Amino acid sequence: MSDTPFGFGLPPEEPDDGDEGKKKPQGGADPFGFGGLPGGGQGGADNPFAAMFGSFNPADLGAAFQQLGQMLSYEGGPVNWDMAKQIARQTVAQGTSDGTKDASVGPAERTAVEEAVRLADLWLDGATSLPSGANTAVAWSRAEWVEATLPAWQQLVDPVAERVGTAMGEVLPQEMQAMAGPLIGMMRSMGGAMFGQQIGHAVGVLAGEVVGSTDVGLPLGPAGKAALLPLNVAAFGRDLSVPPDEVRLYLALREAAHQRLFAHVPWLRSHLFGAVEGYARGIKVDTSKLEDAVSQLDPSNPEQLQEALQQGMFQPEDTPEQKAALARLETALALVEGWVDAVVHTAAGTRLTSADALRETLRRRRATGGPAEQTFATLIGLELRPRRLRDASRLWALLGDARGVDGRDALWEHPDMLPTATDLDDPDGFVHREQLDFSELDKMLGEAAGGAPERPAGDDEGETGK
Repeated sequence: MSDTPFGFGLPPEEPDDGDEGKKKPQGGADPFGFGGLPGGGQGGADNPFAAMFGSFNPADLGAAFQQLGQMLSYEGGPVNWDMAKQIARQTVAQGTSDGTKDASVGPAERTAVEEAVRLADLWLDGATSLPSGANTAVAWSRAEWVEATLPAWQQLVDPVAERVGTAMGEVLPQEMQAMAGPLIGMMRSMGGAMFGQQIGHAVGVLAGEVVGSTDVGLPLGPAGKAALLPLNVAAFGRDLSVPPDEVRLYLALREAAHQRLFAHVPWLRSHLFGAVEGYARGIKVDTSKLEDAVSQLDPSNPEQLQEALQQGMFQPEDTPEQKAALARLETALALVEGWVDAVVHTAAGTRLTSADALRETLRRRRATGGPAEQTFATLIGLELRPRRLRDASRLWALLGDARGVDGRDALWEHPDMLPTATDLDDPDGFVHREQLDFSELDKMLGEAAGGAPERPAGDDEGETGK
């Protein structure tokens, strides 16, 4: 099994830039475009500083160094998200490795997505007790996906990036830290810029592959918006020998099912992101790599820290707490993806002749990975992959057979009612186990917190007379 997170893989080579015999360098090889200065090589077209330095113009030198100064003085947080957004948009503009360029979504494509989501919601009504969670259906370009999902990426990446910023200030000897305040500040600013460059590139490449807003099992887009990317949906189905309408409808079923779950299980979003943050807290920074980079730090050569980031400096701590955090995260992802898999199979099984083939294709895609995702594993030491998707899907299917749709979906009412990793090992035992009714317990606790019931009106005098 691949070690790539999210179910994708390594970034491909960049396509030709249109000049005879010249290739664009890999997106991370020269992140700040310093290669375009006199005496250097050509900067990569996927980074913002190539535009400043790639075609050296003395008239623009002042503005270029002003932008460089703004980068080094960045104090907005552990990741320069303005830079991440800029890099992601530029990566999208370059197109994918097969030469496909991003394009605005036309009226016909928008209508097709809206109709697919509408039909998907009708089919899902008979497969789950959760009502529709999609207030609107939208068709996004790749650039629109970047804009819509960056806030969620920020929530995922910032906790780990913050640890790097702290570590960058701790690698210097204690007696030097007081004297090296400006240097530490510059290092953190450079670290934020480099994280922004790497994350931006990875998000930009992912935008060329994802088919909706929930591909990684997390709600990356705005609440209530079921989104598909027509350009990527077409690319996904190109080699499957399945009619394009069926591919679009099956992917709409998955997107709409995710939306129902996230909309009507109010604690689920915080539960998933909390599991990610809990795991992130147990990741340790390999300070030896930072120390090597800092000991040779040259302000004019930021690629040294860049290489340290690319090599990866995050390792999960081998502690019982960290193993438990990883188990919670993997189980939570598997339960979400397994429920969607089971519900969509029920909704599509008798209606789409290609449902089984599409189901297996998506399962393998999530399990084996594709381009761009290794970047996230390297940068933040975290894989978001439902390793036990098949086990979870089987458990939800058994629950539906044994308890019906209502009984199966009722387990989402409280996190303590959900199956655990152990239950995935023994689905039959969980299915036939007596379940506690947490709704009644919550009601009792709410009444206790609110105090005793109000006295009848006739008791008021007795109270005031005491």
